[in-house]
Amino acid sequence: MGRPYDIENTVNGVRERVGDRIRHYAGEAADRADDLMERGRDARRRFGRNRNTYARRIGHAAEDFADEANYQYRRLRRHVSRHPVATTAIVAGTVGAFLLLRHLFRDQDD
Repeated sequence: MGRPYDIENTVNGVRERVGDRIRHYAGEAADRADDLMERGRDARRRFGRNRNTYARRIGHAAEDFADEANYQYRRLRRHVSRHPVATTAIVAGTVGAFLLLRHLFRDQDD
């Protein structure tokens, strides 16, 4: 008579733990959904009335970023063409340092 009672208590305990875990995950999912809805409302407010000015600012920022990337690329090409040995030494040193750090960190993990 004691054994079925123990099995019933074990099953009830597992059921309660599973139920608590499901309620916890459901609560987290609901909180996340509320957060996403609020972020969507904020984005709608941001892009709503002033979407033209906001889009214009984003467009100008993208143009500035592209111009800066183009400038840095051209500057790097000029540097490489003027100082090929120095550039090769810098690249070799960077690769060597990367391989050394990789080797050191891999030895620590083992």
